[in-house]
Amino acid sequence: MAAHAAIPVRKPFSTHGLATPIVIGVLYGLYAATVARQGGPTTLGQLWLGLISAIVLAGGIYALRRYGHALFREARAAAWAALTGIAVGFLYSLSGASILSSSGLGLAFGALNGAAAYYLFYTHEDAAGRPAPY
Repeated sequence: MAAHAAIPVRKPFSTHGLATPIVIGVLYGLYAATVARQGGPTTLGQLWLGLISAIVLAGGIYALRRYGHALFREARAAAWAALTGIAVGFLYSLSGASILSSSGLGLAFGALNGAAAYYLFYTHEDAAGRPAPY
């Protein structure tokens, strides 16, 4: 008598990993709209800027948290560094700073975040990329 094959059970959609990207994205969008306002009245363009920047950053954070484990640790650290550097450089450029200073600040923050992320991934994973057993 042959055994029957088990029907694979689909996992229900979970909002477990959505709270952090949404909160960070909303705060980032509000801050971007506030910086772009520069003390003047709020316009529709500034609100769109805040909304789009919030969606882009939240989407980037969600994608890196959800699918980042498929990358090896150096590429994952570089991805977090790029996301952080772009986000910080963009916010600084909204204040009216030059492109050179915005790029420099973004590069500095990206390099620091990349080094910190690599250290975190290196010390909390084994050689195969699985979480450490402690």
